[in-house]
Amino acid sequence: MFKALRYFGWPLLVGVLVALLIIERFPQWVGLPRQDVQLNVAPRFDQPRQGPASYADAVNLASPAVANLYTTKVVSKPSHPLFEDPQFRKFFGDNLPRQRRMESSLGSAVIMSSEGYLLTNNHVTSGADQIVVALKDGRETIARLVGSDPETDLAVLKIDLDSLPAITLGHSEDIQIGDVALAIGNPFGLQQTVTMGIISATGRNQLGLNTYEDFIQTDAAINPGNSGGALVDAYGNLIGINTAIFSKSGGSQGIGFAIPTKLALEVMKAIIEHGQVIRGWLGIEVQPLTAELAESFGLQDRAGIVVAGIYRDGPAQRAGLQPGDIILNIAGQQAGDGRRSMNQVARTKPGEKIAIEVMRNGETLKLTAEVGLRPPPPPAASREK
Repeated sequence: MFKALRYFGWPLLVGVLVALLIIERFPQWVGLPRQDVQLNVAPRFDQPRQGPASYADAVNLASPAVANLYTTKVVSKPSHPLFEDPQFRKFFGDNLPRQRRMESSLGSAVIMSSEGYLLTNNHVTSGADQIVVALKDGRETIARLVGSDPETDLAVLKIDLDSLPAITLGHSEDIQIGDVALAIGNPFGLQQTVTMGIISATGRNQLGLNTYEDFIQTDAAINPGNSGGALVDAYGNLIGINTAIFSKSGGSQGIGFAIPTKLALEVMKAIIEHGQVIRGWLGIEVQPLTAELAESFGLQDRAGIVVAGIYRDGPAQRAGLQPGDIILNIAGQQAGDGRRSMNQVARTKPGEKIAIEVMRNGETLKLTAEVGLRPPPPPAASREK
């Protein structure tokens, strides 16, 4: 027996070890689940891959069409701080000596056409008595304000010069997160400057910057003075108008916002044709239908927006809408997002009639409203350029 074990022992041990190795490597052969983690491994390349060494071609194409703006306005201030004291004014009234002085500010603009139309931000030109446009080729001229739209923070300027370099328009609706973006403008009055980043996000809204928001977010450095400048793609095509930054210090912190070219063109064309942007208006304030409100109204499976307020004698009130109504759809489109629904109304021509389906006290009502002309917004405080 001992001799037999000595004779067969080592082959048997080796066989068991081999069997264990096979089971560990190929468990599916014996009906056991595979324990390997499936990973996607990038292929190896013989030569290291490299990105573009330069975006000079894109800059050379776009930069001649980006202008520097210098705006000036006359402001009137009390000649002495004591004159601002309410008690002092109580006795002497408003007829107090005041000083007049010039204030200047910086910004940027984009030459959109060879006819001399430029796009910039409304907050750059708001209240300006004079707007000086300085081109990259050294020419300077006075610009005329064609019109502005505070609700998108855009303004259209007109200059009269020959041989103007117009920018090449890109397709902002086709950009993707991760695309390279170049910001061209006049930060801090340093003359034309180019910064590079990527598209960080698209469709940003509810930031409290404008009434109508559809921002491109980028980490390309945007600083005061860049407002109204160009955001271009890696080929030098315009994809946005630089507008604002999110910053606690006042300088770039990698979060900048630009108005997409598609929206900017719609506003520009409307201003050139009508002198303003004509938008439809219902005269209502809406708020989201939260899960708690939806449950209380029995609308767990339906989307809607809540009418939070109604303007007196506005189109909505004349149509019969009431505060607390739940709007289910407008003109056949589901009203699941208040901002999208109000933008839908804004694109409707004043005078047109639209169908509105609402729920009130558990009952569904169908109303018809005649869209009105949106009144101009109240003046807003100036912001950092």
